[in-house]
Amino acid sequence: MSAQPDLLYSEEEEALRAAVRDLLTDHCGAPEVIARTESGVPHDAELWKLLTDGMGLAGLLVPEDRGGQGASHREAAVVLEELGRAVAPVPYLTSAVVATEALLACAGSAGLLTRLASGRAVGALAVALHRAPGAAFPAARLEGGALHGELTGVADASAADVLLVPADDGGLYAVQAGAVTVEPQVSLDLTRPVARVVLDGAPGQRVGEAEPAVRRALRAAAGLLASEQLGLADRSLTETVRYLKERKQFNRPVGGFQALKHRLARLWLEVVHLRAAARGAADALATGVDVDVAVAVAQAYAAPVAVRAAEEALQLHGGIGMTWEHPAHLYLKRAKADSLAYGTAGAHRATLAALVDLQAP
Repeated sequence: MSAQPDLLYSEEEEALRAAVRDLLTDHCGAPEVIARTESGVPHDAELWKLLTDGMGLAGLLVPEDRGGQGASHREAAVVLEELGRAVAPVPYLTSAVVATEALLACAGSAGLLTRLASGRAVGALAVALHRAPGAAFPAARLEGGALHGELTGVADASAADVLLVPADDGGLYAVQAGAVTVEPQVSLDLTRPVARVVLDGAPGQRVGEAEPAVRRALRAAAGLLASEQLGLADRSLTETVRYLKERKQFNRPVGGFQALKHRLARLWLEVVHLRAAARGAADALATGVDVDVAVAVAQAYAAPVAVRAAEEALQLHGGIGMTWEHPAHLYLKRAKADSLAYGTAGAHRATLAALVDLQAP
């Protein structure tokens, strides 16, 4: 029998969490994030530099002999928890996880992978944010050695220095951002914008086979997205409890009312379950054991809980929660957008049913 996975956080993971949280506390406050969503330049380049140059976090999934930190998905999950707690406007998931995982599956990507691991370049996989692992994905046309076509819904394309583009010859091509046109699309979550990428004879360097690279990237993305959802759900619950202890009605704290206690207790239990599912997915990705099942379980559960936590936070903060100045809307928008990212909960439930041979009624 195989050993049971240890889903508790190690001392090293807790130290990493503390370091990332301290940095985000100092450099990623809610007012600054809200201001960025109004500025038209949502990505925080200075914060990205601190996370990558200062802490080396972009290379956690990259082996040391390829310029990275040689850590695992467990450590990357801890980082994503903290980024989710802050709704940080940085392309960590899209570059340090998705693009990096795609390149790790490619034989001809050594130089580019090193650049992404160092944070000197930001990468984006030119596949729509809503694509689930295993789903079909559009490809650009390869004509005369150049790429043509439009790929929509690409997350963080506006922040990317290089785009990884699947082509109809079965290859994955690295295309410099300056060779394509990036057109912003309407996005609910302004901290992770999506865009249309237009290729009109763009030159590209083939780095590997698209199919295995995209599958690997989307599977890791779905699994680690659960940790981001955990972070924002936990923060939403924590801030709601804190607020209800302070706000008074009829000369007593609102949090003392039994009906609200029951709502918060139920939500707390759901967040605890989400933590177990997210940690299970991260550990499975790190060890390679039952990965598809663990990822499907995590995403089948994560999205509804994250959305419910953000909705409860907004409602239970009362009138102030409805204001633009309060960060509750940041969490709700990220939670709603994440519920569609890398496959809906329903899509993952269907995948899980097939994996365990459980037929629908």
